[in-house]
Amino acid sequence: MLCVDTSSLIAYLQGSKGKDVELLDQALADQAVVLACVTLTELLSDPGLPKETRAIILGLPMLPLTDSYWERAGSLRASLLRRGAKARLADTLIAQQCLDHHVTLVTRDRDFKIFKEIAGLKVLIVLDHQPNGKR
Repeated sequence: MLCVDTSSLIAYLQGSKGKDVELLDQALADQAVVLACVTLTELLSDPGLPKETRAIILGLPMLPLTDSYWERAGSLRASLLRRGAKARLADTLIAQQCLDHHVTLVTRDRDFKIFKEIAGLKVLIVLDHQPNGKR
């Protein structure tokens, strides 16, 4: 099961190239893709989002919140901040949902590296991508 982050899903929808796009394409075919709640919110926040794209996004399953999720997310963020690490709230919430469900996060956002180092997040950060290419 893969949890796709905003950056990788946007790349997929725009037809960009990259390992994340390839993995997402296969995972979608296998019905093995989920979204974190914050990712769904980020994607739906685009005022110019086409209806067709919105329908695709809303058709993807979402990870449920688990008991005490908010407390664990707060503790995770505090742990990173104590170490002087960058810990954006949205990234922390996404990371905590993935940790709770033991799923791998696929992203183009290198800020998730610290969550792997400190909390053991399973994450594939794709940096060798080509924007706006054909798949």
